[in-house]
Amino acid sequence: MSYNHTANLRPIPILVYHQIAQAPPKGSPFRSLYVTPKAFSRQMAWLKLLGYIGLSMSRLQPYLAGEKQGKVVGITFDDGYLNNLSHALPVLLKQGFTSTCYAVSGLLGKTNTWDEHLGIAQTLLMNEVQIRQWAMAGQEVGSHTHSHIDLVATGSKESHIEIALGKTELESLLGQPVRHFCYPYGRYKSNHVEMAKELGFLTATTTERSRCHPRMNMLELPRVPVLRSTSLPVFWLKVATSYEDRRKK
Repeated sequence: MSYNHTANLRPIPILVYHQIAQAPPKGSPFRSLYVTPKAFSRQMAWLKLLGYIGLSMSRLQPYLAGEKQGKVVGITFDDGYLNNLSHALPVLLKQGFTSTCYAVSGLLGKTNTWDEHLGIAQTLLMNEVQIRQWAMAGQEVGSHTHSHIDLVATGSKESHIEIALGKTELESLLGQPVRHFCYPYGRYKSNHVEMAKELGFLTATTTERSRCHPRMNMLELPRVPVLRSTSLPVFWLKVATSYEDRRKK
């Protein structure tokens, strides 16, 4: 088995969240990407109750590689919203969980401007001080490029710069390596996978829906979306059964 491929003996779900906050009014675009603080707290408590350990991508990697065995779940947050720090962090600390937040290095302290043309509500992203707070609290920062571009609609040279800058800028800010990457919008091609590998990323996550099974590429890992409409019974199905495995693109 190549080091670049998973070798876990049991399926491992990597949860993906975006905003941990009250959803905007009905009819608002992408309202599904909001999970209320109360729902998030219940989900994390449920995981702990059933013996799961919530892990950042760095801590999950040995399990994905088959080097460790256990009842584990990856926890990831896309984009780096400030509400992850204010609402998710206390819950994670309470349960003793770690997670990875994929930050957009060029938009720290700004908003989700990449969504503005769609009419999506603008929400604050963590600034440099807050990103450091996140990391100092034992959570992990991953990269989501420099400006959240659509890699598929971008030239190869610019894509490489975006992926590289997203990594080096965060490393400079945090004073530590950034080894985990997430493709913006979940859109990428094989050359972007090669770029991630060349730049030294150990894992990269996508928006393909499934738990992680053996022989999957570490730089094309699927995830399990948790949405506003995800009830606790469905959350259990997503984590503990093949519910998501049947929903691959």
